Amino acid sequence: MAIALALAIPAIAQPVDQADNTDCKAKEAALERDIDIARSKGQMLRRRQLAEALAALQTRCKAVAAPEQSRTARIERLEQEIRELRLELNRAEEQLRELKHGGP
Repeated sequence: MAIALALAIPAIAQPVDQADNTDCKAKEAALERDIDIARSKGQMLRRRQLAEALAALQTRCKAVAAPEQSRTARIERLEQEIRELRLELNRAEEQLRELKHGGP
């Protein structure tokens, strides 16, 4: 029975990892498609935003896929996420200012 339980645990854990990996790959593919569409339509700002979102997604997916990380690695990952969120916030604030001041 112990052998059966030992063999079942990796099998139970595996679908979650595969599901996370599949979800990451699907989101990555969708963002890459959107980047291509934005590029073909000459939407350079949109393309850049999507590229930044893709980079952030890839960072998060690598963090999910990685085995248990050291404390230092977790700190670095969180600092990177904070930088990405600040960039996103700055971009949103810039768009808001443009709208308030009669921009497009």
